[in-house]
Amino acid sequence: MADLKCEILETFVELPKSGKYHKELNLIKWGDNSPKYDLRGWSDDRSEMTKGITLSKEELITLKNGLGGIEL
Repeated sequence: MADLKCEILETFVELPKSGKYHKELNLIKWGDNSPKYDLRGWSDDRSEMTKGITLSKEELITLKNGLGGIEL
């Protein structure tokens, strides 16, 4: 299986490092697909990544609205 190419177009949030990885919310283009919002862990040099979640713009808006109502 060939490696899937990804291009980080924009980084919105970088969370503090926890262990080997830190989490980032990025706009990423995976292969020849249209860009998606992506939350996952990355090594410092971005040579390794963890499993993550990929969201459309509509899904990210829904998540943002839902998180706004959470009391911490």
